[in-house]
This record gives sequence, C-alpha cells and structure tokens, in this order.
Amino acid sequence: MTIGKLKSEVRAELINNILPFWSERMPDEKHRGFYGQIDGNDRIIPEADKGGILNARILWTFSSAYLQEKNPVYLKMANRAKEYILKHFFDPEYGGTYWTISFDGKPVDTKKQIYSQAFFLYAFTEHYRATGDESSLHTAIQLFQLIEKHSFDNELNGYFEAYSRDWILLEDLRLSAKDENEKKTMNTHLHILEAYTNLYRVWKDDWLATQLRNLIEIFTVKIVNQKTKHLDLFFDENWNAKSTIVSYGHDIEASWLINEAASVLGDQELLSEVQQICIKVAESACGGLQPDGSLVYEFDKGILDTDRHWWVQAEGVVGFLNAFELTGKSHFLEKAQNCWNFISANLIDRAGGEWFWSISDIGIPNRNEDKAGFWKCPYHNSRMCLEVMMRVEK
Repeated sequence: MTIGKLKSEVRAELINNILPFWSERMPDEKHRGFYGQIDGNDRIIPEADKGGILNARILWTFSSAYLQEKNPVYLKMANRAKEYILKHFFDPEYGGTYWTISFDGKPVDTKKQIYSQAFFLYAFTEHYRATGDESSLHTAIQLFQLIEKHSFDNELNGYFEAYSRDWILLEDLRLSAKDENEKKTMNTHLHILEAYTNLYRVWKDDWLATQLRNLIEIFTVKIVNQKTKHLDLFFDENWNAKSTIVSYGHDIEASWLINEAASVLGDQELLSEVQQICIKVAESACGGLQPDGSLVYEFDKGILDTDRHWWVQAEGVVGFLNAFELTGKSHFLEKAQNCWNFISANLIDRAGGEWFWSISDIGIPNRNEDKAGFWKCPYHNSRMCLEVMMRVEK
C-alpha cells in the first residue's frame, strides 16, 4: 500500500461510513441533540442518558471535519451539538459541565470530572477553528480558567480528577468502575494536554503556554516510565505510581499527542528532546502488536488482554505514522498501514455502519458493547482519518 492509497481509503471511510452514521442515525429529533445510545445490535435506545463525553466528542468531530472538508452537513451537525451542549450540559450556577443528563435534557449526574471539562474545551476550540465563532473561543477560555482554578495542584503539580457540582473534591474520583480510585491519572492529564494544545493554536496566552509546557514536562518526567517507556496510568497526589498496567493504546496515542503539544508550543529545543522520548514510547507500544497488524488492549500482572478495541487501532494508525514522520523508518509506516488493514478487514461494520467496539482474538465482533454511547464516540476513528488526510498533504 502506498501512503496515497492509505489517505484515499481512510477518507472514503470517514466520508462514506463514519460521519453519515452519526449525522443520519444519532440526531434526536424529539428531544434535540443526539441520542445517548445505539447498542451493539444497532438498536437506538431513545431514553438513554446523554453523556458529556459523547456530546463533546460529537462537537469536536463535526467541527474538525468541517474545518477540513467544508461540507455544510458537518457544520449543521457541529452547530447542533454546540447549541444543545450550551443549553443542557453547562451548569449556570457553578460553571463547568455536567457528567450526564437525561434523554430529555435534565441534569442526572452533576459531578465535574476534569476529563470531561477538558473535552468540552477541546471541542469548543475546534468549533472556533472551524467557524471563527468568537463565542466558542470565549467558552473554551472560560473552561481553561475553570480547570486551572479548581483542579491544578499548586503544591505538588498536576491536576486532580473529579469534583462535586459545587467544586468539592470527591472521594470517588474514577472515570469508570475499572479505574483505580487515585487523585491523578495519565488519562485525564493526556486529554488536558490535548485540549490545551488545541487552544494554544488560536490563543497565544502566556499563562496557557506555561501550563502547556508544564503538562509536557509532567509526561516526560513523571508519567512516562523512565525504565520501560510505557505510560504509568494512576498516581497518588505525590506522583507515586499506583498501577502496573501497560495500556498499548494510550502509549501510542500519547506518543503523537505529546509531540503535537511540543510542536504547537514552538520551543525547538524542547521539541527536539520530546521527539526522542515520543519515539521511544512508540517503540514500547510495539510490544502490543500482533502478526495480523493489530494492537492488543493491555497487559497486567502476566495477563494479556487480547481484545482489539476500536480506539486502540485508530490511535495505532496515527501514532505509527507520526513515528515514521519523526524517524523516516519505513517499518513504522508499515505498522500504520498494517493497523489500517486490520481495521478495514475486521472492525468496520459494513452492514450496520460505524465500527464494532472490539474484535476478539478469534475474530468475533463484540456486540455486547455500544455502537454509539457514553464511551463509543466518533472521535478516535474520525480523528485518525483526519490526521492521515492532513499529514499526507504535507
């Protein structure tokens, strides 16, 4: 496969499958916004709660797609998402956004998860980039200031995880039941990094630059394990690692997001240092590669989770392509292409649209998990397509 053919195939997947699924099947015409769930058997669950993560990622996806493609349908979907989010997810009394709302737009879980605040920041920044709408930039800046006010640890550095509606640090800080209940996590820091990078593209603020640089250094010094070059995932407030899990998807995702952050920041000396670390992180992620080109999920305490999750494969394509760009080594390009070949042959649901949540190691699609829902969003796979399209144009 040539790199031009890779671009052609992922663009066709984005335009003909992923985005039509979300623009045609997900809009909730009765209660506005978007449905909260389509299950693994392609059934719409009209009264499912609507998650903040899902809605922020829909806003980001259609904004980013419009930025590149200028299709008015994408602009319509982005504006629909923005309007609904502002009306139903933002807390008019205490600021920030709710975790979940009901199918008809009422607050359900009002906690302020910083991971979620970061995604809304990321999405509103992208809407501004796509449309020039100053109100979106203003909203993104407000979210940045809110995260810094409530979540930043001025004593020990980094960001705390989760708060009550009125900004009291919670005892249960977890994003999901499978996570460790620790005060600082790789995952939240990664997506604050991602959001601040996007905001700095359009708002060259000194405070933001300082905090973005600090986040890059948190990753290179504290989160990237200095021995293994994998990411440590959970930490106490003093930055003691509290987990031995290796997450191959997060490794390869971080390998390009950290590089992107340093590139946008524009400090060439820092960028040179960061790129060498990112290459090593990408190399460590190769430990999860399988003969079929896919990346397995994670490894912990001698047990390998061999499921091939949709988002891990999507990040694999971008991360290995990024490593190829940094090194010129053809084996990284081959890994990106092989990962895409696996996606094309196994994960894309050519009958029902979109992608399956995951594929087992014997090739069985996972229909027990959502096709679209709280965590199953258009962000990872759409972003993969858009990143490849953009990078190949260089």
